[in-house]
Amino acid sequence: MEQEQLFVQLALLAWEVNINRADALLGTLTDEQIIKEIAPGRNRGIYLLGHLVAVHDAMGEILELGERKYASLTEIFLSNPDKAGIQMPSVPTLRGYWQETNSRLTGNFSKLSPQQWFEKHHNISAEDFLREPHRNKLSVLLARTSHLAYHTGQLILLKGKG
Repeated sequence: MEQEQLFVQLALLAWEVNINRADALLGTLTDEQIIKEIAPGRNRGIYLLGHLVAVHDAMGEILELGERKYASLTEIFLSNPDKAGIQMPSVPTLRGYWQETNSRLTGNFSKLSPQQWFEKHHNISAEDFLREPHRNKLSVLLARTSHLAYHTGQLILLKGKG
């Protein structure tokens, strides 16, 4: 097995493990728990769920695998903080977006060859990529996997909230 293929397989496995952990956690949380604050004065679970959906939805464009399906979430969950007074989709709606977005992403990951994962992503210019070849599609996947793990750790704090 080539090194590139091994690196990609490891990164995709880490993604899958973290998606499965987040799915399992979300499956144990009630809608009432998800609308609560993680800690007093901090983000609510609904905001973190919407934030993760928006970030994952944008990955398709960044990795050049397709357009965003839920672009309207950018304004709510990426451009503004929680409690900004903007109407959010319901928890059940966000749960559906979560499942659809991650299923679509995971299915599209197989469209990229190991070599394509090491190519530039959509958000970097060709000139910058020549200077910084580490800013490739695989680095996006690794960063988003870490981001997911971080927020899943926050969401765990909702388990004790009734």
